[in-house]
Amino acid sequence: MPATEQNNFNQSYRYEALFNHASMGIVVVNSHGIILSVNPFALNLFCYTIDEIIDKPIEILIPNRFHAKHVDHREDYTHNPKSRPIGVGMTLFAVKKNGSEFPIEVSLGNYEKDGDKNVIAFISDISIRKNAEAEIIKLNDELEATVQQRTKELTDAMHQLEKSKEELSRSLAKEKELSELKSRFVSMASHEFRTPLSTVLSSTYLIEKYTSGEQQSKREKHLQRIVSSVNMLTDILNDFLSVGKIEEGKISVRFSEFNIQEHIAAVMEEIKNNLKLNQQMQYNHTGDNMVEMDTSLVKHIIMNLISNASKFSQKGSIIKIKTKQTKNHVILSVKDEGMGISKDDQKHLMERFFRGANAGNIQGTGLGLHIVAKYAELMNGTMECNSDLEKGTEFKITFSTNLPV
Repeated sequence: MPATEQNNFNQSYRYEALFNHASMGIVVVNSHGIILSVNPFALNLFCYTIDEIIDKPIEILIPNRFHAKHVDHREDYTHNPKSRPIGVGMTLFAVKKNGSEFPIEVSLGNYEKDGDKNVIAFISDISIRKNAEAEIIKLNDELEATVQQRTKELTDAMHQLEKSKEELSRSLAKEKELSELKSRFVSMASHEFRTPLSTVLSSTYLIEKYTSGEQQSKREKHLQRIVSSVNMLTDILNDFLSVGKIEEGKISVRFSEFNIQEHIAAVMEEIKNNLKLNQQMQYNHTGDNMVEMDTSLVKHIIMNLISNASKFSQKGSIIKIKTKQTKNHVILSVKDEGMGISKDDQKHLMERFFRGANAGNIQGTGLGLHIVAKYAELMNGTMECNSDLEKGTEFKITFSTNLPV
């Protein structure tokens, strides 16, 4: 055999060996998309025999839903052929003889033979890779979900920790406040209880000495001192009981309709004997007499404010009491001609145990105004103080009556 023929034979043998033993599918089609040749790997991949696939359109290997588009793509490629991969960035699908689909990668080459443009398709089954990618995506999704769950659990735990921290802080603050309350009570009680108890003790001792009939007036004087001291102790204890109930939220507000003018007049009649010598009360009301409030709390507020006005004013002074009802409010005020309250002290008047710098030796627990403010708040009211030193003091409480009870 001549050398040229031998060389052609060797090349043909190599190409045939490459075609027949390649580890990917190779399909050759003409310019009309008719299959001219298929290598064994492709036959096995698509489950066809050579007779079943030769001279068939290439679309036999493509799912029906892609046929129309593929014909257009094939014709475009025939007019502008070049070696390249197709469907870059996309997932391409092929179909087996039994109709099952699988993902593939395709690279195209071309050559001319007998004036016709033939196309070579190199086809790789990428099912394993796609399955692995899907598994990775699944694992990634599961990992992301786990991370999100752990993050949520950590966030919830942090929130719970923060909540517990806040609750602990509130508990500690409450405990500290209670401790301070107890300490201030002991301090105040040791001071405020001493005077009335000493009065009771001394008066009791002196009463024992007044045995004759002509000393009856002296006995009555000391009995009155005992009664006054006991009332003072009762007032102190009542203030503490009221504060305790307020702190524990045990004050029940019972709204009812009543005549406020008659109610205030009755309270004034009850308290008039406790005023200083020659002190007088003047009362004025404007607007509708009938109001919707808690009679007990209103009484306590009035008695406390009048008592304070008397306590911090001179003998023979006038205490002015006013009530007024408008469309949406009931306004109550008590004004005295007493020593007044400094601007600095006015900032702390509603605090427990606070007493003005000029209160001196005037007896008191420093709880009265705190209780009044809390009672007013329970009836949708706000309290304000207008005062100047040596010019008297006015406490005014404005109750909103258009709020739901």
